[in-house]
Amino acid sequence: MRVVIAGAGIAGLTAAACLHRVGIDAVVFDAVTELRPLGVGINLLPHAVRELTELGIGAALADCAIATSRTLHLDRFGNRIWSEARGLAAGHHWPQYAVHRGELQELLVELVRARLGADAVREGLALHSFTEDADGVRCRFRDRSAGTFVEETADVLIGADGLHSAVRAQLHPAEGPPLWNGIRMWRGVSEIRPFLDGRTMVVAGSNHAAKFVMYPISGAAHRRGSSLVNWVAEVRGHDAAAQSPDWNRAGRLADVLPHYDGWRLAGVDISALLRGSAEVLEYPMVDRDPLPHWGTGRVTIVGDAAHPMYPVGSNGGSQAILDAGVLASELAAAADPIAGLTRYQQVRRTAVNAIVLANRDMPMDRVLHAVAQRAPLGFDRIEEVLTAAELAGLAEAYRHASAAVPVDLASDTAAAATTYAAGASADDDRPYDSGTE
Repeated sequence: MRVVIAGAGIAGLTAAACLHRVGIDAVVFDAVTELRPLGVGINLLPHAVRELTELGIGAALADCAIATSRTLHLDRFGNRIWSEARGLAAGHHWPQYAVHRGELQELLVELVRARLGADAVREGLALHSFTEDADGVRCRFRDRSAGTFVEETADVLIGADGLHSAVRAQLHPAEGPPLWNGIRMWRGVSEIRPFLDGRTMVVAGSNHAAKFVMYPISGAAHRRGSSLVNWVAEVRGHDAAAQSPDWNRAGRLADVLPHYDGWRLAGVDISALLRGSAEVLEYPMVDRDPLPHWGTGRVTIVGDAAHPMYPVGSNGGSQAILDAGVLASELAAAADPIAGLTRYQQVRRTAVNAIVLANRDMPMDRVLHAVAQRAPLGFDRIEEVLTAAELAGLAEAYRHASAAVPVDLASDTAAAATTYAAGASADDDRPYDSGTE
C-alpha cells in the first residue's frame, strides 16, 4: 500500500510516522517551499503524548517541552477562582506538554525523514486536485517554484492540509468559509522570569470581554532559569470576520495592548509581557460545522482538515495525533484500503465532532463570565462570588471534562484502546477537554 499525504503539519507528519510503524509506505507533500519552525505554543494532552512516545520521540519531546503541572483560573485582577492538576500531577501515566509548535514540527520532520527517507517529505508542492478509480488515486500537485504540475499515484490520499484543505474542498464543494464566533485572538511568545512553579498555565478574565492565557513552553529556557511564555489574548467584538484565517498573519501590538492595561497575573506584568514579543500573530477564532462524512473510497482527511475547532480545549493538535494513530491501525488491519478508511471514520468522526461542538460552549468560560459580572472590581474569596453549589458543580464538571480519574493506559484491552482513541476517560463517554487553550 502506498499513501500520499497532503500537508506536512502535525497531523500529516504524525500520520506518516504511524503508517511507517505498521509497515505502510507514505510520502508527504507540502505547499510551503521551505518547512520552518513557525507558530507559537501548543498543548499536547496525555493521550497524544502517549502516541508520540510510542513513535520514539518521547525523550526529545521531554527535553524541549514543559510538562504542565496545573491550570490556574483567575479573574482579571489576579484573584484565584479555580485550579486543577494536569498530566502526571493529575495521576496520568503520561505528561501534558506545552511546546513550541515549530519545535514539535521539526521533531516530526526529522523523525519521518530518518525512518522513511530524505524524500519522504517534499516541499513546494501544493495539491491541486485528485481523481479516484477502482485501482487508486491520481493526485495532481502544482510545483510552486516551476509553475508546472506533478502527478502522483497512490492507493490512499490523506488530506492533512489544514483549515483551508484542498482535499476537503473537493470532497465537500458546497461548504462555505470557516465560521467566526466574534472573538479576535492575538498570540505571541516572550521570555521572562519564571512565574509560580514555572509549569503552570494561567487563564484569566472572560472572553465575553477580554481573556488572557499564558503558559511556559520551553524546556531549554527552564533549564537556564528563565521561562519562554506563550500568551493568547482573546477579545470579543472586533470585526475580523472578513479576514481569511491564517495562523501566521502578523498582528499589531497597538491593537491588543489597550485591552490589558494594568493587568497583573501571577506576578506578571501583562503589558510588559506583550511588549516583550518579537512577533505578534492575529487570528479570528473560527471552526467549521461537523461533517456527516469525511471522505469517500480511497480519500479521507485528518486533523484540522477534518475537524477544525476553537483553540479552547487543548484538543486541536492532540486530536490530530489521535487521528493519525487510528488511521494507521485501521489501514493495517483492514482487508483493503477502502475498508480501512471506512473503519477509521467510524472510530474517529463521531467522537471528535462532539469535541468540536463542545468547544463552542465551554462551561469554564461561563463561570469566568459569571465571576466578572458578579465581582467587576475583584474579590477576596471566591466563596463570596460563587455559591457552594456552584463550586461543587464546577468541580464535578471538571471531573468529567478533564478526565480527572486517570485511565490505565497500560491496559491494552480493546475497550480501553477505543475509549482513549476518542480522547475520553475510561469511565466517561464525554470528550477529554480541559476548558483551556
